[in-house]
Amino acid sequence: MARVGGRNAVFAWIVGIACAATVGALAFLAIPMIPASVSWVGDAVRGPSTSTPVAAGTDEASGPPTACDQLYDEPLWAALRFTRGAVLTPSTDAPPTTVAQLVTALAPQVSLTCSWHADAGTVSTTLATVPADAGPIAAAALPGAGFACTSQGERTRCTRTDGDLTETIEAGGGLWLSTSETGWHPSDYIPRIAKRVWG
Repeated sequence: MARVGGRNAVFAWIVGIACAATVGALAFLAIPMIPASVSWVGDAVRGPSTSTPVAAGTDEASGPPTACDQLYDEPLWAALRFTRGAVLTPSTDAPPTTVAQLVTALAPQVSLTCSWHADAGTVSTTLATVPADAGPIAAAALPGAGFACTSQGERTRCTRTDGDLTETIEAGGGLWLSTSETGWHPSDYIPRIAKRVWG
């Protein structure tokens, strides 16, 4: 086949590689939007739900969550589900915590435990009912175990970090919410699930 005059093979290769690099860079920049896009397409395909769940970002829950998907707002739920290797195991297991004495003393009645396992690590959250004075009891007992406690309105939030492990216990209004994060620390996880529980 005869060559077309004025064409330069080296220049054509350089332009081709530059175009491929540009497309690759754009694809890399689009990766963070994949979970939200998949969730949006899924919602569009499923159509309107027959139930009336609380919309993402609202505080008007009818009560504490009774299932793992109710514990998370929609963006957090999508981010967790589409994390590489993520698997959710719901149960009513006792809260995973290093302060077994406090669990024994308060005897939380577990409503749900949501355990996530992913390539990045694990996140396990337990929602339970406890005596109304559990917040002050936790605030008095946990600093001795290395927790830093703060007041969150009428409840108490205590957090401890030890290497890759971050442990949070929040109690108030007769509810207990504890989370153990090992290696995997989703963005704003603790305040977002607390908002779903207490509003």
